[in-house]
Amino acid sequence: MKFKEIKQGFLRFVGHYSLHGAVNVLCKSLKINVQNSKGIDELLSSKQNIVFAFWHGTMLIPWYLQRNKNFSALVSQSKDGDLLANILTKWNYDIARGSSHKGGKEALEILLDKIKENHSVSITPDGPTGPPRIMKAGAVIIAQRSSVPLVLCGIGYNKKHVFNSWDKSEIPKLFSRVNVIYSDPIFIDKNLEREEVSKIIDECSIKLNELQTKAEKFD
Repeated sequence: MKFKEIKQGFLRFVGHYSLHGAVNVLCKSLKINVQNSKGIDELLSSKQNIVFAFWHGTMLIPWYLQRNKNFSALVSQSKDGDLLANILTKWNYDIARGSSHKGGKEALEILLDKIKENHSVSITPDGPTGPPRIMKAGAVIIAQRSSVPLVLCGIGYNKKHVFNSWDKSEIPKLFSRVNVIYSDPIFIDKNLEREEVSKIIDECSIKLNELQTKAEKFD
């Protein structure tokens, strides 16, 4: 192995651990206000698996809040995915590496398998490439086919960095205030027709945006 390859590998190794440490310091500095958590708390405390959905641009805090709770997350097989997988692994997530492209079929089957393996799953229903804050079918279909409840989550920061990415990714600043608002659990009948499922997807998209708008309001 060449010295350059050893050096690059070492820097990636150090970078992984430095990033995880920095993210933990950031998250622990935040003042987090959680609203309407009774439904999700009761489900998780009773060992009921769920589908947990939040917008791609707000993903940091939802993942942080559900650490150490038997969740699985689908992470791409890219270099950025490697960094994310490293953080989530240290938060005791079960990591599935796969593609969300090509219609999402592979991702759908992977996450359905994770629920069969007795994991809850976290999903960004507008990912991986948008359009932002418009729900695709995945979260609702997974909840329906696996007969587990869907819980939506809106996240707001009073001080944040916003990146120039397709999802306008948001990272809170140190010591920021954070609003976290959960939906009530949503149960989706396994026998619904396609048109009825499409209606629920639209309703969930509206609901998640309502939660997001409410979470972004600070006194």
